[in-house]
Amino acid sequence: MVLEKLGSSLKAALEKIAGSVFVDEKLINELVKELQRALLQSDVNVKLVFDLSNKIKKRALEEKAPSGITKKEHIINILYEELVEFLGGEGYKIDVNKKPFKIMLVGLFGSGKTTTAGKLGKFFQKRASKIALIQLDVWRPAAFTQLQQLGKQINVPVFGDPKEKNPAKIYKKFEKELNEFDLVIVDTAGRDALSDELVEELNNINKIVKADERLLVISGDIGQAAENQAKMFHETVDVTGVIVTKMEGTAKGGGALSACAVTSAPVKFIGIGEKINDFEEFNPTGFVSRLLGMGDIEALLEKAKDAMTEEDAQDMGKKFLKGEFNMIDLYEQMQAMKKMGPLSKIAELIPGMGQIKMPKEALDVQQEKLENWKFIMDSCSKEELENPEIISGNRMERIAKGSGRSVKEVRELVKQYKQAKKMIKMFSGGSGGNMKNMEKMMKRMGGMKGMKF
Repeated sequence: MVLEKLGSSLKAALEKIAGSVFVDEKLINELVKELQRALLQSDVNVKLVFDLSNKIKKRALEEKAPSGITKKEHIINILYEELVEFLGGEGYKIDVNKKPFKIMLVGLFGSGKTTTAGKLGKFFQKRASKIALIQLDVWRPAAFTQLQQLGKQINVPVFGDPKEKNPAKIYKKFEKELNEFDLVIVDTAGRDALSDELVEELNNINKIVKADERLLVISGDIGQAAENQAKMFHETVDVTGVIVTKMEGTAKGGGALSACAVTSAPVKFIGIGEKINDFEEFNPTGFVSRLLGMGDIEALLEKAKDAMTEEDAQDMGKKFLKGEFNMIDLYEQMQAMKKMGPLSKIAELIPGMGQIKMPKEALDVQQEKLENWKFIMDSCSKEELENPEIISGNRMERIAKGSGRSVKEVRELVKQYKQAKKMIKMFSGGSGGNMKNMEKMMKRMGGMKGMKF
């Protein structure tokens, strides 16, 4: 999970509030200390941490809970609202509203600009019919080849000329062709630091390209240093937004997100992995919701669009609500979820899943395991597929022999099915009262606009 330690600390703070008998100044002070510790460990600037925690403390002590919600619920609402505001408020979406709409990427060496160009192309394929990439990095020898490979991966044309050493001339050479596209993504060169040479080069490119969006690509592991980078690049090319890359597996991501959010260049996208799909719009409401273990329905639906048809999704939803679930459903859902990304990441987006301590092995299902399960299912009778509860002892041995798999693998599949069915019962109201209570509580908290159940 992105900022996993921060999320764990915030959820622990929420549990402390939920489990307390009284809400008094002592509890609020403990909550503030937990929050400060969690943010500082995520490399957020000390002054920003204290400003935020003081605002939360002041509101928690002075505000009265609105009618219909308890004091506990109101404090959680305050925490949510202030964290969202801290990270940029409602967020900023890019609207491709003209032809060609041009996005120029800038940044230092090693920030991941070229990879991000490919990810942006993939992201906008659902929003713009004709996309082109152009490489204006004349410093890095492999830059054009790398962008070509990414363009081939997402089936998008790539323009560039590795022999030409003047980026402005490269753009002019292809400008007429680029005008036929809906969206043009421009990759530029970087340096080890923002030198006078880079400033002049970017200014020249900016004058010719006349980009609608100038996005600074920053590596999440630089932490608080992101603020200075954002300010310097903003002064150079009037940056309209920031993309924070490498957010997975870093403890410093909180520093980059918060530092950029308080500049005049808000975070618009985050990179959350190495794969082409590990990229998403930065939506502070959903992001904070995820950190607090409350899911992010908007991001989940976005991923689901690529994985299954609307008809399949509706059918699956009806089975969830009724609590109906067999082994065929398990396989189809796992296949769909694999298309959406690692199951552990998908689980973060489902409301309530943050409160359920699912074993890691239940979420980390590899493709090889799915293929083995398919062989096992092919050896099951219709009755066994529709009612896996009857699979035991002798049946397992017969299925293992018929599929060429071990009894242990058959048993593992049945165990996975039972775990999944148990989880679905929680969603359909069969059990999991604590999760239902949390859901009801969030529904009543009208101020939490990002929460949808």
